[in-house]
Amino acid sequence: MNSLTKRLPLFAFMLAAFAAFAFTSPEDVQTDVYGFDGEHWYLVNQPPGPGTYNCVMDTAPGCLYEEIDGDPIDPNTNRKFQNNGLTPIEN
Repeated sequence: MNSLTKRLPLFAFMLAAFAAFAFTSPEDVQTDVYGFDGEHWYLVNQPPGPGTYNCVMDTAPGCLYEEIDGDPIDPNTNRKFQNNGLTPIEN
């Protein structure tokens, strides 16, 4: 009985850890990113290509953004967003 009493905190911790993982749902991962051509914002949810967009070399700090008027996803790439057929977002 004494041995079981010493292990109760360990069992309680294991039960709490199990409950923490079992009863929480994962957060939604943001998959939409945005491009800005200097005048319009575009929702970019597809790969670059001839009918969508490209990120071309330039002195701009980034090509794609996490949100409209946000920070570039990778500001060190020095690329500029070039629209090849996407429809602008109304903002």
